Amino acid sequence: MKNFCNEVHAGKRRGYTNKKLKYIVNIGIGGSDLGPLMVTEALKPYTVEGIEVFFVSNVDGTHIAETLKKLDPERTLFLIASKTFTTQETMTNAHTARQWFLKKAKKEKHIAKHFVALSTNEKEVVKFGIDSGNMFPFWDWVGGRYSLWSAIGLSIALTIGYKNFEELLKGAYFADQHFREEPFDKNIPVIMALLGIWYTNFYGAETEAILPYDQYLHRFAAYFQQGNMESNGKSVDRNGEAVDYFTGPVIWGEPGTNGQHAFYQLIHQGTLLIPCDFIAPAQTHNPIGDHHAKLLSNYFAQTEALMNGKTEEEAELELEKSGLSNESIARLLPFKVFEGNRPTNSFLLKKVTPFSLGQLIAFYEHKIFVQGIIWNIFSFDQWGVELGKQLANKILPELTDKKAVNTHDSSTNGLINQYKKFAVK
Repeated sequence: MKNFCNEVHAGKRRGYTNKKLKYIVNIGIGGSDLGPLMVTEALKPYTVEGIEVFFVSNVDGTHIAETLKKLDPERTLFLIASKTFTTQETMTNAHTARQWFLKKAKKEKHIAKHFVALSTNEKEVVKFGIDSGNMFPFWDWVGGRYSLWSAIGLSIALTIGYKNFEELLKGAYFADQHFREEPFDKNIPVIMALLGIWYTNFYGAETEAILPYDQYLHRFAAYFQQGNMESNGKSVDRNGEAVDYFTGPVIWGEPGTNGQHAFYQLIHQGTLLIPCDFIAPAQTHNPIGDHHAKLLSNYFAQTEALMNGKTEEEAELELEKSGLSNESIARLLPFKVFEGNRPTNSFLLKKVTPFSLGQLIAFYEHKIFVQGIIWNIFSFDQWGVELGKQLANKILPELTDKKAVNTHDSSTNGLINQYKKFAVK
């Protein structure tokens, strides 16, 4: 990976017309997409000059079509990221990219300079037309949602440079050692896990919000939606028995301060208890005016407000000072009270760097692992993903003609048959 990245960045590895490679397109889905996408966005200030990265995941043709519009086939490098090299969405997009490339390049021998594989299935990689020398393998026990540290992270290394990719790994290793060696009362992932279990299993919280006060981290919550929910969204324990307690919560979130103008109302005054993780860097990569001070003032204020709330007495005094009549005060007062005692964790980084991001990601990964152990569930499988795929494979042939279907339940039959009517041009 290091040699490959250095060759691309130095211009030693070029396209079929000898032009320097500029566009990196990662084609993958799930763990082969969410992690690298999140990290390259989070570390955008470290992007190697002359490199632009794109990610294609959705089997919806719009995703690949809109991406291809921005590319030059003579300067594009496609990374096909699939452990099995049979993932439907990934291989559909990969074949579309291949056809688009050959429409300009003509000769299949040129594929070797523009396509590489991140996979464990050499037979399928070679069958696709990629030279086995351009295949970056990884261990078959590496789960997709924990794979950004492996060859799946090639898009990261190509975007930010291999040295920075190593710093990301070093940050994660630091967190690994902390998790292994620190006593539980000082162990950050253990504390995170226990707090989550406390609010999920003893206070009935069903969701957790991840709220980064840094625009570069805008994909962080989406990444850990998969990391957490695919790992611990289980209802059967390690003994094959149904659990009688809550397991993995719903994970969601948006960057601050956007979220403050969207859903914080519910967090502050709603009927649901929503534990929140607030994340912010003390230093910004873009020191423009007083933007960062205003951002951080909100970061500090929100956690204080969620903790302390506002009593009826405080609200009444505030309304009196505003000069409102007694009648108006009595009418508004119930709405101005904040209960407080809403739980939050605050993570304050010095700066978002490859090292600190590696630490942060690994802390969350170990949190998920600890919770899986305590809940006695398997965190590293995802059987719940299979059923929908199986049914989709059954339905796909039924969409190739105009015949009405009657092989499903009435709702599915009705939807498929209406689709067939709408699809007629």
